[in-house]
Amino acid sequence: MLVNACEMLNSAKKEKYAVPHFNINNLEWTRFILEECEKLRTPVILGVSEGVMKYMGGFKTIYDMVVDLIDYLNITIPVCLHLDHGSSYEVCKDAIDAGFTSVMIDASKYPLDKNIDITRQVVAYAKSKNVSVEAEIGRVGGENLDNNNGIVYADVSESVRLSQNTGIDFLAPALGSVHGLYKGEPKLNFDRMEEISKLTNLPLVLHGGSGIYDEQIKKAISCGICKINFNTELQIAWSNSLREKIKTDESYDPRKVIKMGEDTLKECVRNKCELLGSIHRV
Repeated sequence: MLVNACEMLNSAKKEKYAVPHFNINNLEWTRFILEECEKLRTPVILGVSEGVMKYMGGFKTIYDMVVDLIDYLNITIPVCLHLDHGSSYEVCKDAIDAGFTSVMIDASKYPLDKNIDITRQVVAYAKSKNVSVEAEIGRVGGENLDNNNGIVYADVSESVRLSQNTGIDFLAPALGSVHGLYKGEPKLNFDRMEEISKLTNLPLVLHGGSGIYDEQIKKAISCGICKINFNTELQIAWSNSLREKIKTDESYDPRKVIKMGEDTLKECVRNKCELLGSIHRV
């Protein structure tokens, strides 16, 4: 069933595990992720970027696909349909109106006061629709950690101000992770992570989970991280598997071609859920 993320993340915070956020890229990926998470009895957050929204034909198309798959596959675990990095109030509203149960408003590129103002607007509308809201403070980087590419670390006092003045449900503070592949060593600021967790008392979110070492993931969870986003690692695993199998398989039916990466994708999902400790939580 589709739910907002509040209960699942508050449970994760209380019991010291993290809920997996897997970005979906097409119907098949959505099906594979749902089937594996149902088997593992783990709550799951399906993330949708604005780019994927445009690729797949809009928020309503994605919502209809997800709810129909949940019904068709007899999915009984809690599933959250989440807008990842919504760039504006208008985009977040469009996702909410289409049926999404959670949104991220990413106004981190603006000064703090404007970030607060935009986030507050999103929260006000989302709460009227029983939709959870994530916000970002600081800025998660690009890929190259060696030159601090794009990273603006979250300030503790600003994190507290954002959380206290907006009513958000969970917070993504930028603390050293990046989107995409790492071209340097992941260096997460665990002390600041733990301090932000204690002072905001919110479930924290770690973006750019692909490529972070397992021990760092576990330590991040102990420091207050309750939701971890994965996309790149799944894309690489699926595409590598597909490239290998297609060398000896002459299938031309796109259904069969896409399905060649199913087992590898599900294995990656399973490994991440085991690492996060989310298995058998429902």
